[in-house]
Amino acid sequence: MRDIFNTYGLSQLLYLSISLLRTRIFYPKAKLIRFPIDIRGRKYIVIEKGLTTGVGCRLEAYSKNEKVLYLGENVQINDYVHITAMKSVVVGNNVLIASKVYISDCSHGSYSGDEMDSCPESIPRTRPYKTSKVVIEDNVWIGEMVSILPGVTIGRGTIIGANSVVTKDLPPNVIAVGSPAIPIKKYNFINDKWEKITSI
Repeated sequence: MRDIFNTYGLSQLLYLSISLLRTRIFYPKAKLIRFPIDIRGRKYIVIEKGLTTGVGCRLEAYSKNEKVLYLGENVQINDYVHITAMKSVVVGNNVLIASKVYISDCSHGSYSGDEMDSCPESIPRTRPYKTSKVVIEDNVWIGEMVSILPGVTIGRGTIIGANSVVTKDLPPNVIAVGSPAIPIKKYNFINDKWEKITSI
């Protein structure tokens, strides 16, 4: 008991107790939702058992008739994470997401270099949304202040380094860093070690 007081202090324990009570009432499948939390379009969000969040998280789902944001079992989301879904964002089981992470399957307008491109003279907020599915597979660890952009799949067991921007698919069991994020290490299951990737 003394260790708990040394870790959190009395005021933090009181706050956690209130958050736990609110979690049991409003999100019974979750483990702990720290308040405040901003959830928009709740009926279009699937939350499996064991979800833990930090403070100030924002979960958004914009849909007309189907679930578009799925959070698997035992997902841990830390402070000020922002996830928005219009088409499909799937977060697998046992995913760890650090603080200030942004994940989105949509953007205001199109910028891919084709006839559908948005004109810079148009007002950004009025540009038609472009959407593309995001998949984060099981056991992924996403570092602090990472951005994951539309159309990305992150393979099982992959780690994304802090401040990275994920613009393209990443394979399973790699460590990826940078903007855009690229794999720099891959796990070798034969010798149980992370090894540097010598050619990309």
